[in-house]
Amino acid sequence: MSELAIKKIEHHLGRSVELPVLGQVVLPPPEKLVYYAGLGLLAAFEVVEWPVALVVGAGHWLADQQHRRVLHALGEALEEA
Repeated sequence: MSELAIKKIEHHLGRSVELPVLGQVVLPPPEKLVYYAGLGLLAAFEVVEWPVALVVGAGHWLADQQHRRVLHALGEALEEA
């Protein structure tokens, strides 16, 4: 049961990718990438203004970072158990 929970947490945290210039980068899960891409498309087609899209995207990213910390701590606690 705990392995299933760990896999769900890892999926929510995203995957790490090693990039030559930037180093280790954590990519969000696919559904969050789709959200950011959709927000970018809305701004590109001028449905929303660029500053609004940037503020919404940044707010979403900041909220996600808080959830990431909580899930990371929970995953570490499950690994110790």
